Amino acid sequence: MAREELTRLTGNGNGNCNNDDCPNVYRTASGSIVVQGDVSDAFQPPQGEALVEIPEHVLREAFRALGW
Repeated sequence: MAREELTRLTGNGNGNCNNDDCPNVYRTASGSIVVQGDVSDAFQPPQGEALVEIPEHVLREAFRALGW
């Protein structure tokens, strides 16, 4: 899936987020959520999965964008 196929829910285009190099939340065409963040080593997830960390304010922004 290409980034262009996702709806970006966070980041206002100012600062580093405009370069797509910061935590972000996206929505797919099917309605699922894709999260971009720093890799976390909190625990070892099952094969094929990964853990990422994103700041709380990024999730709050995504919730507002979704009207939650």
